[in-house]
Amino acid sequence: MPFAIGGNARVRTNIPAENAYNSLEASNIMISQGQLRLSTGKRINSAADDVAGYITARALQARNGALKAALKTTGDALNITNILMDSLENITNLIQKIKDSTTTAASGAMGTDEKVALAKAAYRMAQQIQTVVDSTVFGGRQLLSNTFTADFFIGSNAIYNLLTIHIDMTTNNIDFNIDSRNFNTHALETNIFGGVTGLDLRDLNKVDANDLGIFASEKISVTIKSLSDAMNNFSKVASYLGGINNRVQSQEELLKNQIVNYNSAISRLEDADVAKEQLELIRQQFLQQASLVSLAQSNQNPTAFLNLIRGG
Repeated sequence: MPFAIGGNARVRTNIPAENAYNSLEASNIMISQGQLRLSTGKRINSAADDVAGYITARALQARNGALKAALKTTGDALNITNILMDSLENITNLIQKIKDSTTTAASGAMGTDEKVALAKAAYRMAQQIQTVVDSTVFGGRQLLSNTFTADFFIGSNAIYNLLTIHIDMTTNNIDFNIDSRNFNTHALETNIFGGVTGLDLRDLNKVDANDLGIFASEKISVTIKSLSDAMNNFSKVASYLGGINNRVQSQEELLKNQIVNYNSAISRLEDADVAKEQLELIRQQFLQQASLVSLAQSNQNPTAFLNLIRGG
């Protein structure tokens, strides 16, 4: 703290000038700091500006970075669930068309040729189901291959343990609420389709005038029931995915809000108040000018005392 010293006529030391110089130096530092804050928009440009605030801001930035990474991952999870639900909806519609053809073939008005034609048309739908399964791909992986499983990082707790959402499309997923060990989405590769044992859609192509096969009168009711069961099972799988999708959407909204809140907290710590910094800059510039005037006046004081020595 500077003190005003007077009452002594000294020429060897000039305390008033030193005080004015120190005040000028302090004003210059404050002006430089104010200009830096206004040009960067940040109140904390280094740890020296605010030790505690610097630590807190860096911790919040690290947390915010993790949240942004989690937000991107939740987007991937949403993409996968949306693709899967759309494919399952497509497959369900195709099964419905196969069931419609089968129900039509059960009518006594249908002749053998008509039943064969309906079976062949239904088989084309079965082929399309297989195409849907084969083309449901994300990141180079088949999603409906009955083996797809993935964990998605959606956040972390206070000690940065990862929080994840698990998507399980394997055949042993009990959340499907069916005999999932038999669940299979491949229409042309198995006789266990859609969780229904004995339902082999390849048999549709075997229907001919000599052997109606699964379209025969004694078998067609079983075929219709099997198709209905398969549709129901696909709906259960879609419901499982819908629940995951809703959870991921909720997490995405939460992450977006948290990122905004963390950005706000970081801003309050780090960002400069432009109006306040401008006012302080003007004040320091005034003090700078005053210090310059005071320094000039203080440097003239020894001259007056030297005149005493000269006797002038």
